[in-house]
Amino acid sequence: MKGKFADLINSDQLVLIDFSAEWCGPCKMLAPILKQVKDEMGDNLKIVKIDVDKNQTLANTFQVRGVPTMMFFKNGKQLWRQSGVLQKGEIIQVAQSFM
Repeated sequence: MKGKFADLINSDQLVLIDFSAEWCGPCKMLAPILKQVKDEMGDNLKIVKIDVDKNQTLANTFQVRGVPTMMFFKNGKQLWRQSGVLQKGEIIQVAQSFM
């Protein structure tokens, strides 16, 4: 696993990884939802967008088969994974369950 990504997910802060792609329509729908989640959660949550086309090794490591795929990490552990678009309230509810 790339050092920078490992540093990111090994944080004791909750991190939401958004695996997406430029050509993906649902990914474009998810972007403003994630911005609203970030606005509401503030410093309690870090959100990182990863382009699967530019980071194929990482996408393969996590067996990302469809985009968007979101994953929550904390202290290096994957806590949750979901493919597809979720609403702001659903994402916040999941995030808060790991706080």
